[in-house]
Amino acid sequence: MARLAPGDTAPDFTLPGADGKEVSLGGLRGSKVVVYFYPAAMTPGCTTQACDFRDNLNSLKSAGYSVLGISPDKPEKLAKFRERDSVNFPLLSDTSKATLEAYGAFGEKTMYGKKVTGVIRSTFVVDEEGRVQVAQYNVKATGHVAKLRRDLGLDS
Repeated sequence: MARLAPGDTAPDFTLPGADGKEVSLGGLRGSKVVVYFYPAAMTPGCTTQACDFRDNLNSLKSAGYSVLGISPDKPEKLAKFRERDSVNFPLLSDTSKATLEAYGAFGEKTMYGKKVTGVIRSTFVVDEEGRVQVAQYNVKATGHVAKLRRDLGLDS
């Protein structure tokens, strides 16, 4: 499984959101985008992570970043997740896992001491030209956004 690194071209994607409307990374060219991959909507860790992004969205936006969350869940489940937890950014559905695989965010991982195949919790920052600025794999759900903000130099 190939992993992305800073400087790589971010794989483009067009995926349906929780509302059924398609969102394309290419359509956001010219702006900075945080793309994060998570295993499953409405699970404890993924809820913690989504709420962390939700609670920090205004400060990320004021620094010029938009946020997209991607999981293999169907749009209907994402809509429930968005409503239940007041998620205020697009949640996208990658049921084919093609985008997850293109970003190296799907594959073998260790969970509870066992090797399994699944979504690798990962975050990428894509710059205005569509290049990967930050590539983080196996991120922790708790405290991740604060670390990302530090990595981006947003905490003064």
